[in-house]
Amino acid sequence: MKVLIADKFEKVGIDGLHELGCAVVSRPELTAEALPGAIEEVDPNILIVRSTKVSAAALNAGTSLTLVIRAGAGIDTIDVTTASARGIFVSNCPGKNSIAVAELVMGLLLACDRRIPDQAAELRQGKWNKAEFSKARGLYGRRLGIVGLGQIGKEVAVRARPSGCGCSAGRAP
Repeated sequence: MKVLIADKFEKVGIDGLHELGCAVVSRPELTAEALPGAIEEVDPNILIVRSTKVSAAALNAGTSLTLVIRAGAGIDTIDVTTASARGIFVSNCPGKNSIAVAELVMGLLLACDRRIPDQAAELRQGKWNKAEFSKARGLYGRRLGIVGLGQIGKEVAVRARPSGCGCSAGRAP
């Protein structure tokens, strides 16, 4: 089975594909515009992308393509209508980055509470307003509202509790 990876991809993933007996062509430099030519040249069975857009032209470029995998959440970068019409399956990897996103959320919450961007900007200007920036309320004892408890929401809740944050979940309107 021939696999074309048209984006940056972890070496461990490439090694795993080799172990499964796949012939892997890794072309992380490919752009959406160059993808149809690469698919025509390589004629893969499987195409793996992360953020590279997969257009109708790309899907129509190969004769062997049966599966497009987005190594991430969502499939909004893939022309699913054309893939369906051609009998090409489209898949993604939901939850793959949930922990990283949840950690980013917690980091941004702390950065907002402690006004870290404002402090950094003033510090670069040679100012240090300790009295102003010591007024942070902190996360302890605060309630964090989480809209939806999908993979990311659950991971945020797990990380908020040790910070002393109570969590409540709701649905988007």
